[in-house]
Amino acid sequence: MSKGTIIVTGGSRGIGAEIAADLVRRGYAVAALSRSGEATAGRGYRCDVADETSLKGAIAAVAQDGPVIGLVNNAGAHHATPSHLLSVKELDDTMALNLTAVMVACREVYPHLKAAGGGTIVNIGSFFDKLGVAENIAYCTSKAAVGALTRCLAVEWAKDGIAVVDVAPGYVETDLNRDFLARDKVKSWLQRRVPVGRAGMVDEVARLVGAIFSENIKYLTGETIYLDGGHGMNH
Repeated sequence: MSKGTIIVTGGSRGIGAEIAADLVRRGYAVAALSRSGEATAGRGYRCDVADETSLKGAIAAVAQDGPVIGLVNNAGAHHATPSHLLSVKELDDTMALNLTAVMVACREVYPHLKAAGGGTIVNIGSFFDKLGVAENIAYCTSKAAVGALTRCLAVEWAKDGIAVVDVAPGYVETDLNRDFLARDKVKSWLQRRVPVGRAGMVDEVARLVGAIFSENIKYLTGETIYLDGGHGMNH
């Protein structure tokens, strides 16, 4: 019997698909939101998370099918652009997807979590939120803002039994970057810079997210949990 439904944005591929699969293995019903509407695990819902109307409609549709007990804000984008060439449009587009969509999803799922007696929200951030990274103003700023959003909502919604956590991965191997990470030069760099000597794996992110839901530790809220093999703290 399902423990309730968890919404996963960007749930059709990569980290999002692996998170959805892990949650299904743990007995949760999963609503995977994506532009394609496809899902390798759980039930797929077509949604453009950067479009407020589309996102609101998708969350409402999921809630009609049963109680919603959680949300994973995984959808996002990363583009590297020299700062002196960064356009306002690119900055706005990155913030719209990586931050504004997260806020809207949290806002829209809130009444459903409250009605269910509480729940958990996991936002997928990045260890770039605490680093100075050349040509990454838009991405780093958006992910730092996700951490701030997480802290604010955790404080405000604790009274409703809702925990909000930010999981911030480092370099993680996915279908999109596997060939790049397999290059000898890149592997050598990772071995030098990352204390564990490699990039992370999507299942490691998924298992951490799944554990947060299954362990249901309500005293854990507002925190950013870095999953980067020690990279961000390595001097």
